[in-house]
Amino acid sequence: MTRWYEDIHSGQKLSLGDHTFTLEEIVKYNLQYDNQYFHTDPELAKHSHFGGIIASGWHTALIGQRKLVDGLFAEEARLKALGEEPGLSGPSPGINKMSFVTPVKPGDTISFELSVTDKRPSKSLPGWGLLFNNMKAVNQRGELVYSADYVAFSKLRDFKPTLKQRIGIWMARAFSG
Repeated sequence: MTRWYEDIHSGQKLSLGDHTFTLEEIVKYNLQYDNQYFHTDPELAKHSHFGGIIASGWHTALIGQRKLVDGLFAEEARLKALGEEPGLSGPSPGINKMSFVTPVKPGDTISFELSVTDKRPSKSLPGWGLLFNNMKAVNQRGELVYSADYVAFSKLRDFKPTLKQRIGIWMARAFSG
C-alpha cells in the first residue's frame, strides 16, 4: 500500500475494483501468451471439461496486478488530496502461494481485493518493513477464482539508521563501482 509501514495494520483491506472478461479479450490474450485450445478456440473448447472458453489463470493474475498498481496510485492521490505525505512502496521479494480456483469465463465480472495479513520489520533491509498480503478475486456469484499470498516492502517513515548501519551504507557506496 502507498502508506508508511507504521500506518499499515494487519487486517486492512483495499478494494481494487472489478473487471469483466470478454470473449474477445480472453482469446486475444491467450493467442499471444497461453495458446491452448480451451483458451482460444470456441468450437473445440465446447468439448473440454470446462464446457467452453476460459481465461488463462495468468490473465486473471495480470488483471489483478494491474488493479493493484492502479489502487496504489489512487491511494497516493487520495492521501495527497488530504494534504498527507504518501508512504513509499517497495518491490516484492516474491509470491508464497498462488491458486487458480474457479475458471473465469467470458462475461464473468471479477472483483479484486487486497488484504494485509501480517507485517514485520525487514531483517535484511534497514528502514523497510515487510507486508504479507493476500489478493483475492471473486466472480459475480461470490466464487473464489484466484488467490495469491505475497510479500512486499514498505518504507518506514521515521527510520534512523544506527552508527553501524550508516557505516555499512557509506562503505557500500564508497566501494561499489
